[in-house]
Amino acid sequence: MVTIKLFGMTKLLAGNQGSLSLALTNGRRVKDLVELLDGGYPQIGELIHKKKVLVSVNQEIAHEETEIRDGDEIALLPPFAGGAPVEGQLDDAQFVRVQRENFSIDQELDRVKSRSKRIGGIATFLGIARDRSKGRDVDSITFEYYEGMAQKTLREIRERALKDFDILELLIIHRYGEITIGENIVLIIAGAEHRAEAFRACKWAIDELKQITPIWKLEHTPEGEVWVEEHP
Repeated sequence: MVTIKLFGMTKLLAGNQGSLSLALTNGRRVKDLVELLDGGYPQIGELIHKKKVLVSVNQEIAHEETEIRDGDEIALLPPFAGGAPVEGQLDDAQFVRVQRENFSIDQELDRVKSRSKRIGGIATFLGIARDRSKGRDVDSITFEYYEGMAQKTLREIRERALKDFDILELLIIHRYGEITIGENIVLIIAGAEHRAEAFRACKWAIDELKQITPIWKLEHTPEGEVWVEEHP
């Protein structure tokens, strides 16, 4: 018997359950698990076949031949909507956070500036909850995330940015839980010697976050709740 964590719209397709328990009797690979889902939850199975839902094993994206062992952590990941400190050094943990509470932009700017006196240019991106999306009025937004995997992904984004761009520091904060209209959602700050690299790194980081971080967005509208599959 394996337990599968569900997130975003997959919970809705499974009857508003947060997880599924399935008996793998005809094989121990991801493709065998998908076959079971095809039978019991065909809508979820179809999304997996269309690559709109990914399967992860132990917080790594899996392929159909990936083996499933007893005790493995399995999850179904719908399209990401993109923060509990993260592992590692406490100092660096402050630069990648997924948290429920709001953040102070001034405090986070000071945190980045304090990293190096060589910083001469800072670029920031601030995402805010808006009251309209794709022609719908929005009353509030709820973000959920895959604890552990989300932090790991954000750490990797920061590490890649520090390696691939000529910057001195990168900070990423993403909030979870219910967020009211006008509140802060996500903050990215890139500090560099010169403005051009700070702008480049900041833009790359938010674009990458939106694509690969397991965070999902539920919009509360007058007509009901809508899981958002993609962000502009």
